[in-house]
Formats: sequence, C-alpha cells, structure tokens
Amino acid sequence: MPVIRHLYFHIPFCPKLCPYCSFYVETGSKNKTTAFLDALLREVELAKAGHDLRPQTIYFGGGTPSALTGEQLEYLLGGLRARLDFSGLTEWTFEVNPATVRAEKARLLKGAGVTRISLGVQSWDDALLKTLGRVHDAAQAEETFVTLRGAGFDNINIDLMFAVPGQSLTQWEATLAKTIALRPEHVSSYCLTYEEDTAYFRQLQLGTFRQDDERDATLFEMTMDALPAAGFAQYEISNYARPGRESAHNNAYWLGADYLGFGPSAFSTVCLRRWQALPDTAEYTRRILAGESVEHFVEELSPATRAGEIAAFAVRTREGIAGRDLARWPGMMEEFAALGFLEKRGDRVVLTRRGKMMADSVAEAFV
Repeated sequence: MPVIRHLYFHIPFCPKLCPYCSFYVETGSKNKTTAFLDALLREVELAKAGHDLRPQTIYFGGGTPSALTGEQLEYLLGGLRARLDFSGLTEWTFEVNPATVRAEKARLLKGAGVTRISLGVQSWDDALLKTLGRVHDAAQAEETFVTLRGAGFDNINIDLMFAVPGQSLTQWEATLAKTIALRPEHVSSYCLTYEEDTAYFRQLQLGTFRQDDERDATLFEMTMDALPAAGFAQYEISNYARPGRESAHNNAYWLGADYLGFGPSAFSTVCLRRWQALPDTAEYTRRILAGESVEHFVEELSPATRAGEIAAFAVRTREGIAGRDLARWPGMMEEFAALGFLEKRGDRVVLTRRGKMMADSVAEAFV
C-alpha cells in the first residue's frame, strides 16, 4: 500500500467566474454544498482503503475555499481531522479570496490548524482588478492581509499577476512596492496566460486584447530584480520566498512526489498512474455517495515520461537538475549552454538569468 504524504483538496465554488480562469469552478452552488462536503469526506475514507495516508502537506485550492461559511469549514476541517493522522503535518495551505474572509473566519482557520495562507491579491491597482474581474478592491485586500496577521498567521503568500491587458510598467512597479511593504513571507508572481475556453482567450482571438512579449519580459525582469533585492529568493520561476518559507507542498510536486487530489477535477499521481476526477460537482457528489468511481481521465505513465516531467519541473527551480540526470537527454546541456540558457553550478545544472526568460521552452525540451 503506497504511502501518500501530500494531499490536495479542490473546492470548486467561487463568488464570480474570473474571465482569465481555466480551472473547474462554478458559481451559485449553495444548494450543493452540504452534500459536496459529505462527498469530499467520503472520498477521503475511500482513498484510505487503497493508500496509507500520512499527510505532511495539505493544500486547499479552487475555486475559492474561503467562500465556504464558517459552519461549513468547521464541518469539513473537523471531519478531516477525524479521518486523518495529522501528527506528521508540517504545512497546511489554504487559498483565500480577499472578499471572503473576516476576523472570525481567519481565527477559525488558524484554530483548525491551517499554517499557511495564499492570498489572491493579483494586483494593488483597482482599475486592473476590475479588468481581471476580481470581486475585491485593493483596500479590501490589504484589510484582509492585516486581518490574517491579526489571527496569528505568520506564513502568508501573496499571489500576483502581471501581463494584464492594459497594465503599465508603472502599475507593476507600484504593485511590487506595495507587496514588499507588507512584508509577506512568500510571493507568487504569474504571467497571465490566455487559456482556451476562457473569456480572455476569446478577446485575444477577436483582437480586443493583444499580447506584448517585450513588455511582458520587462515586467518579469522587474520582478526578478525587485523581490530578491527585498529579501525574497527566487526558488522557482514564479515563486519567491524568504529563507525557510518555500512552499513544501509545491516543492513536493516539483520533486515528483506522489500525491492525491480530492474533489471534482482534482488530479492525482501515484507511482506511474495519473488520474483526474470528474469535473462536475453534482455528478461527482452523486457518484461518491453512491460508491461509484469518479475517475474521468486515467493515464499510465512510462518511467521515461515521468522522468521527463520531473526534469521539466526541476529545471525551473533554484536547485535545477543533477548533472548526471542529463544523461537521459544527450546534447541537451551543450545546446542550451551554447544559447546561454543553462549553466553548471557545482554538480547541478541551472537556468541562467537569460534562461529564466525562456524557462517554458527549456522545460518543454524534456517532455
């Protein structure tokens, strides 16, 4: 029976669908929530029959996990504690939308054992927040950050997004400065991508939005300069942390650890088997409570494919890849070193600053 130390829970409910979001989410689902929570807890029980669950990290994402009411959170988090051994848990991350947390809920999360918050700010500019379709404004986001600090959270990530349509260099500079001034422990800074089946992708096709690769590269370089100068180490292309505050859960993914995902649309990877749960909350709930499988997609990975995936993740990190592991890809080091993308650092191979600008292309070469 495989030991699983990393668990992900997908809470699909959102107060509003953001136009750039490609995750499985749904709005206006209050009538489904109670049965869904029962199904989520039941799925954990079913997983224990085939896996030895000893969580070291737990991550609640979505969707908007913080959209659950206090009563619902008490039911769900208490139910998990009753079903899982938390004695080895070192990190429990909970994604928070600034519009959905007040002091009482923040205290509830802290009291339940959540150790880390990921706050979805995206921008400190109200005009850009409207462009992104967010339901909070900058003042509300700052108030929520202060509230979380007041509840005792000493490990907070601030999620940011750059390359937003219409975003100027000045706006991004101000957002970075504001973030640094708040002194979070971690910053995730993602370049907006236009995913298919989103409103933003349709706007891109219509020509309403236009991508500007040169501007986006400048915004990325500004980030790589400003955050490290303020004490944040860039330990992965999009992630910056103060010493010792790196995301243990995400690091587990990047190192190729086995993990289980719970909830509609959630992925799991154990050994060389990967599967995804049905991306339909109502049908997911019905099947789980009826004792039926919710597997929607299953993939059997070859050892070579899995090794390539792990290398693709590793090359994006500060530690890079062990030089000996590159033997699987003859000529890779020479090719990318000649382009100025990779360099040797001891017995490791890592991205150069120029290589970080081309990280996606370098990573794709391994898969």
